[in-house]
Order: sequence, then structure tokens, then C-alpha cells
Amino acid sequence: MSGLEAAAEVRTPTSTPVIPALSGAVPTSVDARAKHRIAALEEELDTLRQEKGSKQRCEDEDDSEANTSIQDRLQRGYIALAEALPWLHDKLTHLDIDDAEDMLKKLKRGADAARGDDTSTLKDLVTSWVNQDFRPSRLLKSDDKHSCGFVHDVCGKLLCPAEWDWHSDSVKAGIRDRTVDYIVSENSWPLFVYEDYSINPDNLEQGLFRSKVLIQAFKATFTSPSSAREADGDGDRADILENNRRTRRQLNQAKVKMCIASIINMRRVTSRAIAYVVFYGSITSWHTVDGDFDYKIFWNNIVDFFEAVPGPVAQCRVNKLLEWWTRKVFGKNHCEDLTPDVVSKMSVTALADQRMALEDAAFDSD
Repeated sequence: MSGLEAAAEVRTPTSTPVIPALSGAVPTSVDARAKHRIAALEEELDTLRQEKGSKQRCEDEDDSEANTSIQDRLQRGYIALAEALPWLHDKLTHLDIDDAEDMLKKLKRGADAARGDDTSTLKDLVTSWVNQDFRPSRLLKSDDKHSCGFVHDVCGKLLCPAEWDWHSDSVKAGIRDRTVDYIVSENSWPLFVYEDYSINPDNLEQGLFRSKVLIQAFKATFTSPSSAREADGDGDRADILENNRRTRRQLNQAKVKMCIASIINMRRVTSRAIAYVVFYGSITSWHTVDGDFDYKIFWNNIVDFFEAVPGPVAQCRVNKLLEWWTRKVFGKNHCEDLTPDVVSKMSVTALADQRMALEDAAFDSD
């Protein structure tokens, strides 16, 4: 199974990070386990092993030899992982190869456990959402995998490659019979990732990664299953993270489960968080390759859509898409965007500067 690193731009929490003991043991607290959710690690662990085991060799190699799309993707994944676990890079530099391997295995176990939890939760929730929104004549059952997939008319439509028309009898028959003319592979975007589950053949980027079910799955994973009910709005509601904190304060000593976004201080939706949800919203097998479908390549295709853009115009569209996601999930608040540079251009700061300038001028005139 491909490793999934789910947060490409996660901000480091303001609190002191949890640092493991020198033995390489990794903490298993709720906070640590939540951080594991932002990094499903197999692919990134390969990068870490390469760095730890062949650091000198990599330094001596010509930079151009490593400048490939695969290496670029791995490097971006490693950077994201290091941002999510700020102690990791320094820790690895002080461990020998055996201790480093042991620590990475423990991190992977934590990520695998979180992955299993998320997949189990989404399986039940997606089933209920599909039944509610599409009201199929034959209801989906999360515990009956033989009634799902392409054998079910609604599931088949959502999983159908975007370039084909599921309403065509020949398409349905070809996919279900797995004929050579209708190969379902990682080279197609499934319809469930598109807004309103429909496409514009002349602009396949239009509506991509804007579907209701993806918003619901993201909220169920990173905020809370109950927040997934609010998928149709435009972010015109209270701040989920602030509500979570307020509830904890009101109940004081009562145990209130923090949402994953609060634990990892996620205030923005990131490209790899979306990739994580798309990936586990579509997975039907724990094997890397399921029939003609290679999940590892599918993961790479999603990540590359956001990160390996052809130029600044495409990057602008990706940025707008991520802004749209952030608004849908976290609401209209923009406190995180009030950087010192932005605040310095606002009237309160400008007035303070003007008053100081007047004081300096008066002092100089004396």
C-alpha cells in the first residue's frame, strides 16, 4: 500500500512538541497519534531511510541526477513530514541506522492505526451519505462489499472514470465484464471527485476535487463526523476549531474529544490532506494493485495535480481551489492570515507610525 502524507502545509503547534526518548520510542498519546494521521509514512519513510543510509553519497551526486519528478515528490513529502513532526529531522541525525529504523517502524504503526480508523469510519459514513443523497432502490450496506462497487448502479456512477458515460449500457457492461475497451485504472479521475458528479469534457479541471462527498469525508476525518452534515454551505458559519475549544472550556474536567484539526493546529486545508481523503474514499483493497488499478500511482496523480503544476497560471487555480476548501471546512475567519506584514499595512499600525513620526519631527525642531 502506498504511503500517504496528508498535510503539505501543516503549521507547527505553538505548544512544545513532544520529543521521544533517546531510545527512539515514539509517544502514543492522542496528540502523537493525531499527528500520525497527517503522515501515512511508507513513501516518506523510504526517503528518510535513503537520507540516513546514504547521506554522503547523495551529497556527492550531481544535483541533476536527483532532479526527477519522483525525487521532487519524495522531497516535498519529507518536508511536509518534518513540518508536522518538527523533532524528527534532528532526532534522525543523532540515531544510528538501527535505532532510526526502529523509530520509523513505530511511526508507521501509528500511521497505519490511524489509517485503519479513518477507513472504517468513512466506509460507514459514505454508505449513509450515498443512501441519503441518491436514495437508490437498493440501499447500500457498508458490511456487504459484494453489493457495492460497479455492481451497484449508484456506486458504479460515482466510481466510473470521468471520460465515460455511466448511463450507457455498453459502458456499464464493459466495466462490469472488465473488457479491454473499458479498463478502470489509476489513469482516470473517478466521477465522485467532481462537483455535482458531472464533468465538462472540454475542461476536465472544472469542478475537480469539489464534490460534496469529498467535503463530507474531509470534515468527518479532520473536524468531526457531525460537522460533515454541513457540507452545502459556503463557510458562512462559526469557526469549528473555536467551537471545539469553547466546548472543552465549558465542560471543564469532562472528557471532550478534540478534533484532529485542533490537535495538529490545522487552520488551512492542504493538498495532501485532500489527497488522503480522496485516496481512502476510493480504496477497495489493501493491496497496492487491485486488478488494473494501482493505488500508489493514483496517490501520486492526486499529489502531482496540486504540486507539479505546469506554470503560474495553473498554480493560481490550485491556490484558489485550496482557498475554497479552507472556507468550506473552516469558515470565514482569517486570523491565520493576519501576518505581521499584513498588519503593518493596516490603519492602526499606520496611525501609530504617523504619531511617532510627528513626535520625532517635533523633537528635531527643538
